[in-house]
Amino acid sequence: MFNEVKKSMQWGEETLTLETGKVARQADGSVIATYGETSVMANVTYARQQKPGQDFFPLTVHYNEKYYAAGKIPGGFFKREARPTEKETLTSRLIDRPIRPLFVPGFKNEVLVICTVLSHDLVNDPDMVAMIAASAALTLSGAPFMGPIAACRVGYTDGDYILNPEIEDMQKLRNNPEQRLDLVVAGTKDAVMMVESEAYELSEEEMLGAVKFAHEQIQPVIDLIIDLAEDAAKEPFDFTPPNYDDLYQAVKSAGEDQMRAAFAITDKQERTTAISDARAHIVTQLNEEQQLDPNLGSAFKKLESSILRGDVVKGGKRIDGRATDEVRDIVCETGILPRTHGSALFTRGETQGLVVTTLGTGDDEQMIDALEGTYKSNFLLHYNFPPYSVGEVGRFGPPGRREIGHGKLAWRALQAVLPAATDFPYTIRLVSEITESNGSSSMASVCGGSLSMMDAGVPLKAPVAGVAMGLILEEDGDYAILTDILGDEDHLGDMDFKVAGTANGITSLQMDIKVAGITPEIMSKALEQAKAGRMHILGEMNKALSEASEFSEHAPRIETMQIPTDKIREVIGSGGKVIREIVEVSGAKVDINDDGVIKIASSNGDQIQKAYDMIYSIVAEPEEGKVYKGTVVKIVDFGAFVNFFGKRDGLVHVSQIENKRLNHPSDVLKEGQEVWVKLLGFDDRGKVRLAMKMVNQETGEEEAPADAEG
Repeated sequence: MFNEVKKSMQWGEETLTLETGKVARQADGSVIATYGETSVMANVTYARQQKPGQDFFPLTVHYNEKYYAAGKIPGGFFKREARPTEKETLTSRLIDRPIRPLFVPGFKNEVLVICTVLSHDLVNDPDMVAMIAASAALTLSGAPFMGPIAACRVGYTDGDYILNPEIEDMQKLRNNPEQRLDLVVAGTKDAVMMVESEAYELSEEEMLGAVKFAHEQIQPVIDLIIDLAEDAAKEPFDFTPPNYDDLYQAVKSAGEDQMRAAFAITDKQERTTAISDARAHIVTQLNEEQQLDPNLGSAFKKLESSILRGDVVKGGKRIDGRATDEVRDIVCETGILPRTHGSALFTRGETQGLVVTTLGTGDDEQMIDALEGTYKSNFLLHYNFPPYSVGEVGRFGPPGRREIGHGKLAWRALQAVLPAATDFPYTIRLVSEITESNGSSSMASVCGGSLSMMDAGVPLKAPVAGVAMGLILEEDGDYAILTDILGDEDHLGDMDFKVAGTANGITSLQMDIKVAGITPEIMSKALEQAKAGRMHILGEMNKALSEASEFSEHAPRIETMQIPTDKIREVIGSGGKVIREIVEVSGAKVDINDDGVIKIASSNGDQIQKAYDMIYSIVAEPEEGKVYKGTVVKIVDFGAFVNFFGKRDGLVHVSQIENKRLNHPSDVLKEGQEVWVKLLGFDDRGKVRLAMKMVNQETGEEEAPADAEG
C-alpha cells in the first residue's frame, strides 16, 4: 500500500532522518524530517498552470507549531491553535527567503509549502528541521526548483563554533555571557543563500568564520536529500521559461532613453513619477499584442534593471549620484516628544524613523506561550510601516509578516547591548514608526531605537547602528557592493545584506540573496564596507547623543530589594491580602518573583519608600539594643503596648516609661501617641521588652538613664 523511502545520517549530536511515501500521498511532495525526537512534516503543492495576467511568483510558506507536539493543550477559550505566533511567522519567512530565488526564472505558478511540527523534544529547535523538510519536499515534488538547500544553526563559545546548539543554550542569550551567537545559515551545494543572526559584538572575521562553518556543515544534509530524491522524486514538471526577447527589444527601442533619464533623477518621488511616465510612453509605442503580453512586466523590469545595474558596475555611479561606499546625509534628533519616556527621530536620506521608548514594570512584561514552555520578555520592539511612508494609499491594519520580520531584526540588533535585568529592572518597549521609506527602514529603527533608549536613560553598553548593503553581480563576474541601498537598488539588485553593531563588533546580520549565492570573497568585502558605513553612522549619532541621558521624569522609578524566600509567603499574605494592602497604602506597584526579588515601582519616591518600609517591617527582624519609632496601641495597669516594627508589638513596663515612679501609664501616655522605644530583648516566653526612659522622646537619641526618683 505504501511506497516508503527513508534515509538517515548522523549529523552533529543527533540522527537526521528523512522519510516519504507513507503520509500525505496526494501532495506533490511530502517529507517528514526527524532530528533527535523533533519531527516536522513538509507538504508541497503547486499549480500546473499560471493564472492569467500573473506577473509575480506566488510562493506561500506556512510553518505551524502544534501544541500536541510537546504534549500540551492550547490555552484560551477555544482550546485550539489560532493566529500565527511571532515564532511561526518568523520561521515561515526564514523558509521562504532561501528557496524563493531557486525557482526557475519565469515560473509564476502558485506554490504552497506547509510545514507542521508533529513532535518536539524540547532540545532541538523545529525551525531548522522544517527548512530541511521543505527543501526535501520541493526536491521530490517535480517543481522547477533548483535546489536542494539545507540549513543549520551555529553557536559560538570560547572561540569554538557549535553545530545546532540546544534550545536552552539559545534562549535568553543576553543572560548567558558564554554563548555569543545564534546564527542560522541556509545554502545550496555551492553557495550561501540566507543568513540570520543574533550576536554579541562579534568581529567581522568571527562572523564570516561562522557562516563558512555552517556552509560546510550543511553539505552532508544536501547529499542526503539528493540520495532521497534519487529513489523517490517525481518526474520534473514540463516547464520552459517564456522567451520574451522580442518583446524586450521592442520595449527597449520604444523608451530606453526616457527610462534612463528617469533613473537619473535623484529625488525619489520625482523619479518614481518619471519612471511611471516612461512606462506609459513605452506602452503607447507597442502594438496591441505586445501590450497584452503577460511578460510585459518582466520586460519592463529587465530594462530598468539593466539601466540601474549597468551604470553602477561600469561607471560606479548610483541613481542618486552617490559613490558605491557613500552613506546618505543623516540627521539625528532626540527628546522631540515631551511626555514620552524617550524619543528619537532618525533621518537618513529619504528614510526616516520616529522611535519611542516606554519604560514599564514587571507587570508590563510580555508573556510568551511557546512549545518549549511559557516565559516572559522584558524587551519589546514593534515596527510599523504605514502606507504614507512611501507616498501610497494602501491597507492599514495589524502588522503583517514584513513588519514582524523587520521588527525582530531590529530587536536582535539592540538586545545585545541592553543592561542586565538585575541592574536595570525595567520592561522596555520600543515602537518604530516609519514615517518615510526609501531603503532600509529596519536599520533606521536600529539607529533610532539606540538613540531613543539612551534618551530615556537606559544605560546601554554601547550605541548601535545598522546599515543595509547591496550587490550588483554581473554574468561576467564583475560586481559592485553598495553601502546604504535605496529601495530601487534593493528591488533591482542581487543582495540585501543588513549589518548592525557597535564600534566593537556585530550584533546582528541578515542576508538575502536573489542569485545563486555569493562567494566568501564578496561577503568579506561586504562586511568590511559595512563596518566603515556603520562607524560613519555611529559618528553621526554621537553628535546627537553618545550616552544615556538623565532618567525621564515621566518614567516610573523602580527599586529592588531581596528578601529570604521563606518570607515570600508573609509578604504576599493569604490570598494576596498583605501585598494588596501594601499597594493600596503606599500607592506603588509591587512585583515579587520566586527568587525573593521584589520590584517596587512608582514615579513618586515617597511611595516607593513607604512600600519598602512596609515590606521591610514584615521580613526583617528587630535588633536588640536599637531604637525604633512606634505607636501606643493599648494601655494597661502595668504598662503600655507599643506597635514598633510593622505589625510587631512589645510591652513597655510602667517602670521603663520615665525616670520617675508613675501611678499609672495613662499619666503620660495615650493610645495613638507616637513614641521612641529601645528594644531591651525578649523574655523567657519570647515576648518583646521595650523601654522609653533612656530615649529622648523629641529626637529619638538614646541618653544615659538618670536615677529613678522616690
